[in-house]
Amino acid sequence: MRTLAVTATVAGLGLALSAGQLDTRGASSAPKAAAAYVGLQPSPTPSAATLTEVVQRYCVVCHNDPMMTGNVSLQSFDVERAAERAETAERMIRKLRAGMMPPPGNPRPAGDTLIMLAEALEARVDEASVGTANLGVRRFQRITRAEYERVIEDLLALEVEAGQWLPPDILVGAFDNASAGQPLSTTLLDAYLRAASEVSWLAVGNPEASSKTAKYRNPAELSQHAWDRLDGAPFGTRGGIVVTHDFPADGEYVFELETTFGEGTSLFHDVDVSIADEPVALLLLEHQASGSNPVRTEPIFVRAGQHKVSAAFVRRMEGPYEDRFSPPDWSSANLGSGDYGITALPHATELLITGPSNVIGISETESRSRIFACRPESPEAERPCAESILTELAGKAFRRALDQDDVDDLMAFYRQGAAQQGFEAGVRTGIEAILSAPEFLFRFEREPAGTDPGESYWLSDEDLATRLSFFLWASSPDAELREVVASGQLSEPGVLERQVERMLADPRSEALASRFVHQWLRLQDVGQEVWPVPFYYPDFSAQLADAMVHETELFFMNLIEEDRSLLELFSADYTFLNERLAKHYGIEGVSGEEFRSVQYPNDQRRGVLGHGSVLLLTSVADRTSPVIRGKWVMEVLMGTPPPPPPPNVPAFDASPSAGQGRLLTTRERMEAHRANPTCNACHRFIDPIGLALDNFDVDGTWRIRENGTPLDTRGVFYDGTPISKPGELVDVLLKRPIPLVRNFTGNLLAYALGRPVEYYDQPTIRAITRAAEADGYKMSSLIMGVVTSDPFKMRQAQTTAN
Repeated sequence: MRTLAVTATVAGLGLALSAGQLDTRGASSAPKAAAAYVGLQPSPTPSAATLTEVVQRYCVVCHNDPMMTGNVSLQSFDVERAAERAETAERMIRKLRAGMMPPPGNPRPAGDTLIMLAEALEARVDEASVGTANLGVRRFQRITRAEYERVIEDLLALEVEAGQWLPPDILVGAFDNASAGQPLSTTLLDAYLRAASEVSWLAVGNPEASSKTAKYRNPAELSQHAWDRLDGAPFGTRGGIVVTHDFPADGEYVFELETTFGEGTSLFHDVDVSIADEPVALLLLEHQASGSNPVRTEPIFVRAGQHKVSAAFVRRMEGPYEDRFSPPDWSSANLGSGDYGITALPHATELLITGPSNVIGISETESRSRIFACRPESPEAERPCAESILTELAGKAFRRALDQDDVDDLMAFYRQGAAQQGFEAGVRTGIEAILSAPEFLFRFEREPAGTDPGESYWLSDEDLATRLSFFLWASSPDAELREVVASGQLSEPGVLERQVERMLADPRSEALASRFVHQWLRLQDVGQEVWPVPFYYPDFSAQLADAMVHETELFFMNLIEEDRSLLELFSADYTFLNERLAKHYGIEGVSGEEFRSVQYPNDQRRGVLGHGSVLLLTSVADRTSPVIRGKWVMEVLMGTPPPPPPPNVPAFDASPSAGQGRLLTTRERMEAHRANPTCNACHRFIDPIGLALDNFDVDGTWRIRENGTPLDTRGVFYDGTPISKPGELVDVLLKRPIPLVRNFTGNLLAYALGRPVEYYDQPTIRAITRAAEADGYKMSSLIMGVVTSDPFKMRQAQTTAN
């Protein structure tokens, strides 16, 4: 019997064949499915003609001209000529590798015939692609919101929130950096111009800044627990609000905190106000019957620059207490009680910062130090100094060497600003021009002279370095990478690989977790699409949701830092927790605010399927959803999304009552829903996956009952394997590691290229994972495989204007 590891060629990410005919009727269908394993006996090396007969006997029964199941017919499909129908072949490969075709319960050939069919299809498609690779259509990219923030921080040492200027990025597939989702408009260009103006003022400072009030709001979900010290607040405080504020000049500023109280609030609370970790005021907050009055400081002198400001309550109590009133009991009589709201603890709702007044100038800030590398000592020295400053900044911002025309254009802006307000104003105007330049906002990749439409060509070292840095760091190339580009050595053997190794070891590679994995796993939806109903989950907070996301990001970064196998994403018996999250999971022995590696005490949790982030985003507000969880596993982890529901499908009945004084479990509501034959075909396939995770509640805690009824999580995976626990689900997924690895690699390639992967990318994905398989699917092998692939290092000249 062959094994999957022997094949070393891997399945693609083409469009999935329909799962509508899949038979996943549970344990009762397993004997029937086993009895159906009859027909052709596999030969050691079956011919293409024999494998074509397999297709005709076992696949065409559904995928024929009249039925067109999955919108595909295989009636005339010839394995020998699979490359001529590569897109269809890739769809077949993906289903075969995942074990989904033919559907369970249908007749299928004995032994490993289907694996050999997949191998034969892969071999023919891969052979035909050699030397004729399609690099796909991809226009230039613009930098996204997140990339804008990172580039500004690297360039000017400023933390900015790009969302205050730029519109939301559009997701194409899973990612926000796809060029197809980056249309241009006058509104967008105006937003970039506003951002350039404001960022340049923040970087240089403004001694003529007029007083204004900035308002920062706290989300209602932010806990004010005594044990929930906010990051950036002093030790010994609880709750409050922490912000990063831009102080445009040295002057006086007033800080005002607004709060809200619940019933029974004690009369007095102390509020610590700190700037850059230094206490500057201690305010007395007095509770009054009519509510709370805002508390404000006297004018406080603050030097210019970007500083962290906190206004937090001094902690006066220890030990457990609740931030929200929990329901008195869990009977159905309380179902309509709604949100129990905050308790007697005061909650910070808004922080207002007003100023500056009595301005005396601008102190040296980190941004100014980075900008003003020289200081002119005479009027004659101002122009050459400004030219040196702007040339250096523009080279970093444009990600390429400047020519004289570039320098002349920048100096024209400098002269305009300097003529009005002097040297620093001229430099600021030049910075504004840099930040609004197309060369900064867009990642242009230049075609060599004489390139014909449709012709493939190697990227220049400058463009390759930009692709690499935005892939691994979500930011511009650093000084060392620019030096390698300037030497003309980046494309030489071994040089690119050494740069990848160096960049992965750099802390900035955390972008692979906070950008790539964050989007691939849909972590941006945690706490956004779903928020646990406070009645059922009174202690769930924004800090806890953030900790769950951080857990998943740290876990993935550890795979990279320790160069571990990708398969640990599914199988790991450890994770990263701090005390708050560990207690939430019921794991003892973890103390302190810092996250650290923690071994699971039992087998309830394994890999990301035990992470609260995943479990929360695949739930609804008041209950778990095996359907959403099953769909998420199929779509995100397996790369085999179920087909969309047909029109006019009845809605899932979320009614909690069984009509007999008992609450229905989620499983019971599901079974009533899928009694409809139209729904049943897909739900029998999806639901067992989600049910295996149903011991995890909405908030990621472990449970054994729902509505007082013992949970029934039993199901049968589509290959006939009984599953009822998260560990059993992981085991059945890892029986077929190749589809999991290929799906991950396809997503990684899509993120790196800035375009969705297509059927013609599958030979590249198979080559990458084939090489990584020999290395145990280590993360470095997969990342290096993407970087050294032709689609990453090459580009295809466009045949039409974009």
